[in-house]
Amino acid sequence: MQYQSIVKPLVILIFSLALNTQAAIFITPKAPEISAAAYSITDYNSGKIIASSKQHDKRAPASLTKLMTAYVVFQLINDGRISLEDEVRISKKAWKTGGSKSFVEVGKTIKLETLLKGMIIQSGNDSAVALAEHIAGTEGTFATYMNKYARQLDMNNSWFENASGLPNDNQYTTAADITLLVTATIRDFPQFYPWYSQKEFTYHGIKQRNRNKLLWSDHTVDGLKTGFTKKAGYNLVTSAKRVGMRLISVILGSSSVNARTSQTQKILDYGFRFFETQTIENIKKEVPIASSIKDTLKVGTSKAVNFTLARGQFKLSDQVIQLDTALSAPINKGDVVGKLLIQFEGKTMVSIPLVALEDAQQAGLFSRMLEAIGF
Repeated sequence: MQYQSIVKPLVILIFSLALNTQAAIFITPKAPEISAAAYSITDYNSGKIIASSKQHDKRAPASLTKLMTAYVVFQLINDGRISLEDEVRISKKAWKTGGSKSFVEVGKTIKLETLLKGMIIQSGNDSAVALAEHIAGTEGTFATYMNKYARQLDMNNSWFENASGLPNDNQYTTAADITLLVTATIRDFPQFYPWYSQKEFTYHGIKQRNRNKLLWSDHTVDGLKTGFTKKAGYNLVTSAKRVGMRLISVILGSSSVNARTSQTQKILDYGFRFFETQTIENIKKEVPIASSIKDTLKVGTSKAVNFTLARGQFKLSDQVIQLDTALSAPINKGDVVGKLLIQFEGKTMVSIPLVALEDAQQAGLFSRMLEAIGF
């Protein structure tokens, strides 16, 4: 008895498709020109890089460093090692730290939550140093935490020497690594992420605005961080959510505040306009199996899978089950037995592992002998 290893296309329909008598005209333009030293635009759910340039080039992070500082603080709060209610004493070093400030006062004690918001919303360098000293004793020791967590996140092209992002020749990151960090922040700390969308921070009677201008001009943007030093240029990392998609954009080394804002808006609009993210889950199908006590085996996806395609491709695609081999018992539930292919115009766009959804016990010797001779 012979079994084909490839089931015919369109065995699985994700949704009903309208039939057209003429072939659809399908155009996805190239990404717009982005005037920055490096950039990337990535779908949060699928991890698909929609467009990028020099995303692995090492660049000075400037205040994007504070994304890593905040990530460490969030982790330690989750671990119960520190608390938002901690009273943090402000050292002379923290008070004297240059650059953007939350205007904390030396010798005072301030709640950790206040310092954290000051660092995230207003980009206070003094707040970043105070947090680092509270956690690790010194900013240098805190950088050890930062680098350990960076390696856990596979940020292998990043290195941190301080908590604030003030210039340091040995401190660097990449657009790809920042995307990993932002993805982890949104995923792991939904209780803290909304702070990145707050437009103002007030401390000691001084109100300061978030430097991310897109929070005012684009209601779909809900974070994250700006940064600037002479060496780094103007950096901007954002995330936005529209039409069921979340995109993460990273612009490094732009020429001005207005340039980083307009370039980010341009690449976000491109991503949302010309791409879409879909989810496949609960796929179940029966396929032939030999040498088993039953004739078919239930196969499907073991978990929900997100993927990003050019907008319109998915509803015009074929979903094809491709088995690794002609299936033969015994097979255990959870064994990988093939792939679900999402194909567009004959080209495979996405490949999703298929697993056995049940055990398939081997038939008895007599039954297998009959099958072998064609009965």
